[in-house]
Amino acid sequence: MLIIVTYDVSTETAAGRKRLRRVAKACERVGQRVQKSVFECQVDAMRYEALERELLAEINLEEDNLRFYRITEPTDMRVKQYGVFRSTDFSGPLVV
Repeated sequence: MLIIVTYDVSTETAAGRKRLRRVAKACERVGQRVQKSVFECQVDAMRYEALERELLAEINLEEDNLRFYRITEPTDMRVKQYGVFRSTDFSGPLVV
């Protein structure tokens, strides 16, 4: 499934800046950054739940915001993109 993860972490304190880095790193391990605090992730149900638990353990519910959006299939009908960034098609061949 395709999910969109968005977050807004308060960076007014040193602890907040550390939280922001940890949240970003966790998202980078699973998906691709499409904007500063927005990630697209192609995951199965188990990885989705693991990511959700990991991020909830990192954020401060009193200061931060974390949102998950599940994009239903077919994704090519649900996601439109414009501008210079083009996302990676994880279902197609990857050339390294």
